[in-house]
Amino acid sequence: MMNFFGSKPEVSLSDHNSVLPHALKTDAVQKLVGKRVVLASKSPRRREILRTFGLEPEIVPSTFEETLPFGGFQDPHEYPVATATHKAVEVYERLVTEQPDDAPDLVIAADTVVLTHAPPDLSSTPYDPNAPAGPQDILEKPRDKEDHLRMLLDLNGGICEVVTGVSLVYPVLEAPGYTIKSIEERTLVHFAQNEKSLLKAYVENGEGFDRAGGFAIQGLGGMLIRKVDGDYQNVVGFPAASFFKFLDVLVEDEVDFLSI
Repeated sequence: MMNFFGSKPEVSLSDHNSVLPHALKTDAVQKLVGKRVVLASKSPRRREILRTFGLEPEIVPSTFEETLPFGGFQDPHEYPVATATHKAVEVYERLVTEQPDDAPDLVIAADTVVLTHAPPDLSSTPYDPNAPAGPQDILEKPRDKEDHLRMLLDLNGGICEVVTGVSLVYPVLEAPGYTIKSIEERTLVHFAQNEKSLLKAYVENGEGFDRAGGFAIQGLGGMLIRKVDGDYQNVVGFPAASFFKFLDVLVEDEVDFLSI
């Protein structure tokens, strides 16, 4: 005899939940509950910033080699956005291929660069006759202690611009099965007029050696800085405030966002 009143089949619920209990209950954050959210970065600073604001995504570092030619961008601010986009797409496509039954709902990628000086057309920046002329250039990580000191001496008493590109990849119904949305955040960092002995001490400490621009504002490098115009977290490595506002916009304007 058949049992028409047997137990219901088990429903498998998602184990993914990147939203922490202290997160603000905005519409966008609520839509992230139960979703597979991936951060395409191994940066501990980006992970910690997101965690502070209540989001703890799965960490899947991108294998994209950051070799885009900086000179190929007419606007230098497009460079970190392009790099972040390549990172996000690489991770999304890899996870969809490797885990088709558990594809990510959202992949977040970011890239932060330090540019040599403030944009020359920025009207809010005070005129500085000693500021570099011409187009902005990217500041890489120091090659050695001598290069590190030279870099800090060039920045000393001046202004550099920190730009972070953030790209999001999420599934949609139209080909190729995902879409990309990006933002950029710009922050001006004003260096104090530091004594050369302080700069040498910072170089010897080694903190800024593996950082673009040669300084870590959230650490001892903060001693070198006079003020910041813009988002401090952006200088650390991730513009959290703009990111969460961007999620709100996508929830409002994009029908497919976190709904596939």
